Amino acid sequence: MTDPLQGWQPAPAGYKHVVSVSLGASRRNAREEINVLGQPFVLERLGTDGDSKKAAALFQALDGRVDAFGLGGADLYVIAGGRRYTFANVRKLVAHARITPVLDGSGLKNTLEREAIAQLDPQLHWASQKVLMVSAVDRFGMAEALAEKGADVVYGDIVFGLNIDRPIRSIGALRRVAGLVLPALTRLPQDWFYPTGAKQDSSVPGKGTKYYAWADVIAGDTHYAKRYAPMDLRGKTILTQTITEADRGWMKERGVARLITTTPRMGSRNFATNVLEAFFVALSGKKEALSEAEYQNYIRQVGFRPEINEL
Repeated sequence: MTDPLQGWQPAPAGYKHVVSVSLGASRRNAREEINVLGQPFVLERLGTDGDSKKAAALFQALDGRVDAFGLGGADLYVIAGGRRYTFANVRKLVAHARITPVLDGSGLKNTLEREAIAQLDPQLHWASQKVLMVSAVDRFGMAEALAEKGADVVYGDIVFGLNIDRPIRSIGALRRVAGLVLPALTRLPQDWFYPTGAKQDSSVPGKGTKYYAWADVIAGDTHYAKRYAPMDLRGKTILTQTITEADRGWMKERGVARLITTTPRMGSRNFATNVLEAFFVALSGKKEALSEAEYQNYIRQVGFRPEINEL
């Protein structure tokens, strides 16, 4: 393997450096310098095009040299129904990071995305919306918040994740499915059911076209939503997190009316939840994930709010 740090530059003196090592496409790489609460940061994403060995090598090579890692293109944990489930193969992937903390975004999703749903209620009136969550078990906070606000939700985990046309129509059913399926699912390689590398650029239309057509809002992971989307998304709202300019162009081509991201842009893009969770941990100076109360405190200090874009 070539040097995984070839061409990589450390942050300038006085900066905190957050690096997201992602199994996703390297063409989505980004490096931004920002200043938050008087602290300068470098936020960086390094994609490995689905190469898990390269990702593991990056974690090893950068361990102790940056302030916090994000883990992109995979979940280390899934928090569902009050329990935390660990993906065994992903834990091996990050095993060489012994000094620098690794954050996958699961802790922040459970707080930031709940708050985003509440903040959006005055504009969207969730009780009047039909929402498709293509995958909900990895965003359980959002799933529960939508149910609490009275949205009519289809949770598509079985339809899209297991290729069985059985939509989940209630949060209680989602909790039961999560309790039954996640203990076994987390022992499988995550790329069996989540697109990594080149799969992020491929499309599987038709599988759930009727659910996209039914929905007013498509919510959840950008790659998942794009992978199964039909060509016609006229009038739809997409609620997601990680967005590049190419994603915005894709949405305009398909007729998406409105894009909502759960956080505003930082620099030139909306970073993934794993980057933001690592950012908050680096900001705190701690070497481990924060509590829900700590994340909420930082969200409010920094002033994170959803960003609405009419397309």
